[in-house]
Amino acid sequence: MNTIRNNIKEGAIDFCHNFGWAWWLEIDTQNPICTYYFGPFLTAREAQAAETGYVEDLEQEGATGITATIKRCKPETLTVSADLA
Repeated sequence: MNTIRNNIKEGAIDFCHNFGWAWWLEIDTQNPICTYYFGPFLTAREAQAAETGYVEDLEQEGATGITATIKRCKPETLTVSADLA
């Protein structure tokens, strides 16, 4: 039963993402100067629940000046960095 539920949820996430309706966690860091996108999520609540883990990972990697925003979007690039330009 969980497999069916997971398949339905994944299908819903894909559908929402295709139309730009999925929720994403946008995390900006000041050092390094980067924007990271994590998702897609079906609900803002799911994105919020995942936020702490992503922020902790970035802190462990040495990132500072971290701000997070949950929003509906369809990012073309998952990591945007001045260093990658």
